[in-house]
Amino acid sequence: MRIDGLQYANWSEKIFRQLRQGGVDAIHVTIAYHENFRETVLNFEQWNRWFEQCPDLIMKGLWASDIDRARETGRTAVFFGFQNPSPIEDDIGLVEIVHTLGARFMQLTYNNQSLLATGCYEAEDGGLTRMGRQVIKEMNRVGLVIDMSHSGDRSTIEAAEVSERPIAITHANPHDWAPALRNKRDAVIRAVTENGGMLGFSLYPHHLRDKSACTLQGFCEMIARSADRYGVDHLGIGSDLCQDQPDSVVEWMRVGRWSKEIDYGEGSAAAPGFPAMPDWFRDNRDFGNLEDGLRAVGMNADEVAGIMGGNWYRFFAENFQPKGQE
Repeated sequence: MRIDGLQYANWSEKIFRQLRQGGVDAIHVTIAYHENFRETVLNFEQWNRWFEQCPDLIMKGLWASDIDRARETGRTAVFFGFQNPSPIEDDIGLVEIVHTLGARFMQLTYNNQSLLATGCYEAEDGGLTRMGRQVIKEMNRVGLVIDMSHSGDRSTIEAAEVSERPIAITHANPHDWAPALRNKRDAVIRAVTENGGMLGFSLYPHHLRDKSACTLQGFCEMIARSADRYGVDHLGIGSDLCQDQPDSVVEWMRVGRWSKEIDYGEGSAAAPGFPAMPDWFRDNRDFGNLEDGLRAVGMNADEVAGIMGGNWYRFFAENFQPKGQE
């Protein structure tokens, strides 16, 4: 079983076919960065068209059991998530509405301070806001997973402790391996994993040691060390693959509508666009390379199976249902 915990590709039939060629059974896809509720609904609509146009390749995912159905029918189950709480605006009642529409993950921040928590690019991390604590309670109730991939350290630790259900960092790597602002320090990862949560390892070059030149062996050795440190059952892949996106999309991701200035984020003024992917993971057809790499660094078959998808499957099964129905 292969499950990717985060992608934001420029979706097309070509990519859907590559998902099948790579044996990817399920993906969590970003359908909102800075969109408000109405704009996010339009993104749900666009995905409904793709499900109609490519019914032999993809299907909408709502529950872990949909992954079983996708595998039985040779398709990829697509689960939706937001990288920002902007789709719920300032209305806690929209948490249940977006879950009903199909959202299964929501980040409390995207780099900046939000109404809910502090992002990893702010100078001061004030932790969860009053609204943030209430929204976490509501997300726990309806089965919308708290994602802290772009959040500050204190905010993430508080979310892991306040949440009554496990939370996730869907796409990041250990900070001590690659010291990007977006990567997570030991105390943060421990807070998430010790409370039953998940860490998805990112293949986005700005999150990698040596960036685009990162080796498969180096990446897989990092995963093996993390398994020893945090427990293999709490680890998966969250590739953060942005395949075929034009460089202009980076501007939307980083700037949205909040600034008139270009924010190069984890890139640099010399390279504002998308970085080149490592040559061993260019698109969804390369998931087999990850499996080979994990085996090559000494992980056994059960450990590899868990990281490649089994752990995400269990997490989906336990956390997408409303409270009392899980």
